[in-house]
Amino acid sequence: MASRQTRQRILDAALTMFNAQGEPNVTTNHIADELEISPGNLYYHFRNKDDIIEQLFSRFDTRMDEALTPPEGRLPELEDIWLQLHLVFECIWDYRFLYRDLVEILSRNRRLRIRFARILKRADDSAHEVMRGLTQAGVIRASAAELDAASTNVLVLATFWLNYASVRGDKDEQLAIREGIVQVMMLLAPFLRDAERVHLNQLMQAYLD
Repeated sequence: MASRQTRQRILDAALTMFNAQGEPNVTTNHIADELEISPGNLYYHFRNKDDIIEQLFSRFDTRMDEALTPPEGRLPELEDIWLQLHLVFECIWDYRFLYRDLVEILSRNRRLRIRFARILKRADDSAHEVMRGLTQAGVIRASAAELDAASTNVLVLATFWLNYASVRGDKDEQLAIREGIVQVMMLLAPFLRDAERVHLNQLMQAYLD
């Protein structure tokens, strides 16, 4: 039990420090110092920093998989997309070091590069499935090419919006998430039927207020 608790503390501390300081600026010694344990104790649980990152990535992967799960047994509605986006944005924010330091991390870790590519593929499949579902439900009208382009745009914007907000200097995490969700939903607006467009405007107004 104590060993599992120490392992969990190391992961939690590493995540906090990576998010706050940037993964390249944090060493295993920094993490051990933060927890007031010896480097040897840390290495008992993790081989190196990349091992810690891989374990954090596994937690991120599991949470993202849950966020991308579409509604079962029925076609999606606008509210479903809104909720899914909120879960995705919160997951990205909680593991934001993975996105901010993405090139650095993936350039030195082939396994993570493959796993991150799988997440993007899963997210892309989910976006296409949702767009097809909205079409079948009569919520949107679009050609196959338009659906394909819109799905890709949704994925790209959702994936990198918080990076953009950070570079822009946004300090309010929740506001950045809300604005990102609105921006993604606005990508759907040109394809919505009139009644659904009114519904979307009502949702946005209530959400931003």
